[in-house]
Amino acid sequence: MNITLRQIQAFKTVAEFGSFTRAAERLKVAQPALSLSIRELERELNLRLFDRTTRRVELTGAGREFLQSADKLLADLERAVREARDLSEKKRGRVVVAAPPLLAAMIVPSAIADFNAAFPGIDVGLVDARNDQILDRLRAGAADLAIGTFDERADGIRREMLAQDALTVFCAPASPLAKKRRVRWTDLHDQKLIMLTRDSSIRTLTERTLTQSGHDAGRPLYEVSQMTTAIMLVEAGLGAAVLPAYVWSFARGRDVVSRPLVEPQVSRAIYLIHPDGRSLSPAAESFARTLRKQTRTAIAKVVAR
Repeated sequence: MNITLRQIQAFKTVAEFGSFTRAAERLKVAQPALSLSIRELERELNLRLFDRTTRRVELTGAGREFLQSADKLLADLERAVREARDLSEKKRGRVVVAAPPLLAAMIVPSAIADFNAAFPGIDVGLVDARNDQILDRLRAGAADLAIGTFDERADGIRREMLAQDALTVFCAPASPLAKKRRVRWTDLHDQKLIMLTRDSSIRTLTERTLTQSGHDAGRPLYEVSQMTTAIMLVEAGLGAAVLPAYVWSFARGRDVVSRPLVEPQVSRAIYLIHPDGRSLSPAAESFARTLRKQTRTAIAKVVAR
């Protein structure tokens, strides 16, 4: 089929005015060109759309039926163009962002609030999940973008580093570690340690660095899957925990102390990621800008405290 929008518009205008002359004036085209468009449309449809007399142009029965379809087509097209412009101008849309639970609680709510104030017509959804679940959602198209610390070997993902976060020791105020301005990894050798489970990259980094400092980490006193649980165990005086510095955003409301870990300092990158080869929508692009700002501001506050 080789029917053009110009032909449909020409047909509708002639039907409206009942005159090729007046229709050509409205469309600002030469009458022969308009007549040619109608003939080509009739030839493509294999239908006669108009009965032409010396005084008037009238729709045939087939023409009246086709006009109904043409009206619906043009209305649908107009609506599609309007909705596309709304998306482009960020008047409507939906964005789904994913993050690990603590980062989701620390950064994303304020980012959503700022974004909603600027773009009230865009709905933002939040998924708080494990890193592997986040990657699966991104690849399946169930999330648009995410923040977190992700394995650089993960394929099909485009990443942008937003900030650097360091591993920090959290302890009770009565702990000998709390009396130090900075804690060396060797200072942890005689401590009761609370660790995350082995599926956590933080656990891997902690054990590796302890081993490099000459300590066999062995079996920790407690193994937990959530950093918030680790902090509550620390507050209860049950041991010390090595966690990212950004955990202070939760721990500062508890009776715990955090100290920088040095010799060596172990840092991790916090990334903004989205699927490689898939363009972000205008709404997602705008939300990504808000998320960048909120992440960098939040991490900077933790690092500078």
